[in-house]
Amino acid sequence: MRNAIKRWGGLLHRRAENLLAAMLGAMFVLFLLQIVFRYLLNMKTGWTNEASTVLWLWLVLWGAAFVLREEEEIRFDLLTGAAGPKARRLMLLVSGLGLLLLYGASLPASTDYVLFMKVEKTAYLKIRFDWLFSIYVVFVLAVLIRYLWLCGQAVWGRAPEAIDPTKTVSGV
Repeated sequence: MRNAIKRWGGLLHRRAENLLAAMLGAMFVLFLLQIVFRYLLNMKTGWTNEASTVLWLWLVLWGAAFVLREEEEIRFDLLTGAAGPKARRLMLLVSGLGLLLLYGASLPASTDYVLFMKVEKTAYLKIRFDWLFSIYVVFVLAVLIRYLWLCGQAVWGRAPEAIDPTKTVSGV
């Protein structure tokens, strides 16, 4: 059962990475189109800029929700790097509970605002703002689930990995 969950989790993670790469590729193509239209054809295009902005918003929040691993997140780890396993567990628990409280408290208002924004559309592509900003609600839910899991692991005795300053990660 555990292997099946790991296999499905890995498959979903790879598909999330694929979608992220597709969004980045689309942004690049839109950037090139904007250059061609503006400087070679002398035509103004607002839709390429708007589509790039929408893709950037989705790319950042999608990546933070589903692609970025815990050890790749940007953080100040001077204190946690010097702490022992029990202290790291406690630090994770305190920070995780704080994030759960803040994101959990903001979720109803954020969801209401996103749903309210169905009355507005983008200028060029006419994308409803509730569709455009729905990724934020997905992001908040993913963060809540992630930190519930991490806090649960800390409570049941699993400390976060010790920081290895010699190991470099991309941070993506």
